[in-house]
Amino acid sequence: MTTSNTAAAERLSDMSKYTYGTTRLGDESIPFADRVKIARAAMDAGVWFHTSHTYGNALQVLRAAFDEDRAHVPPAIFKIGWDSVDQIRDVIRQNIEPLGIDRMAIGQLCLGGKLSEEFRTGGPCYDGFRRLKDEGLVERFVLEVWPWNSDVPLQALRAGYPDGVVDGYIFYLNPLQRFVSDDLWDLLQERHEPIVAMRTVSGGPVHRLKEHGPEYLRGRAAQVAPLYDRSGCQNWTEFCVRYVYGFPQVRTTVGATSRRENLQEFLQAVQNITPLPQDIQAEIVALQRRWYAEHDRHAEPWSM
Repeated sequence: MTTSNTAAAERLSDMSKYTYGTTRLGDESIPFADRVKIARAAMDAGVWFHTSHTYGNALQVLRAAFDEDRAHVPPAIFKIGWDSVDQIRDVIRQNIEPLGIDRMAIGQLCLGGKLSEEFRTGGPCYDGFRRLKDEGLVERFVLEVWPWNSDVPLQALRAGYPDGVVDGYIFYLNPLQRFVSDDLWDLLQERHEPIVAMRTVSGGPVHRLKEHGPEYLRGRAAQVAPLYDRSGCQNWTEFCVRYVYGFPQVRTTVGATSRRENLQEFLQAVQNITPLPQDIQAEIVALQRRWYAEHDRHAEPWSM
């Protein structure tokens, strides 16, 4: 491994194998106290968190949980954006101040408008990101990617602009979703760029998704279900975790839940991870390239 690849292999290596997603903590149909309890259970497990001020009142729930045990406030990924560095600075404050913390371990850059174009072309946004790090507001950055904006990081990476500023890339990655373009995926593999894999189980067990998932996922679930059935995995969560950890640069998988039994399933799945059988892994990889060519590359923003 070259020196640059060795350095890439070390980035984000301190993250827990599973990261607790907090979207369900903002669901006010669930009693507040119950949401605090599941947050505390995740804290007690010692895992990282992923959150945002846009997730309903999730930050209020987290503040209550954190105040019960300030000695064990977890490191977290926070979604930040959108169209300027000044706006990012404001969003950072909207996230950390309600939690009573003074910095975020990782900022998930969600770029739009002018900021996206500056990222693509090596513009002044990079100096802005460095200032946020120098001021101690954000320790590291990962870039959020979708099929419809993959050309932005692709062009930036080819030119080397994010080097030393962006520490990894975050997107949906599970057996049914690989939400980056083929070209960007190949470049991330070539450069050994760290990956944060979001949406661990793609919304639920594969056999349920065959019947009740979004239309585009139903067909994918029908194709993957036979692979899952012959894998020998105890459950869909194990299958999904073993799949993403077939890629060496995956640092963590982000899965959300409000149920303790699901949290335990996530935690169990990341113990003693072994890759899927090579033939099954290869079949899923091939399916994802087909899905990208047939559907994802044509998808309108936020249509899936």
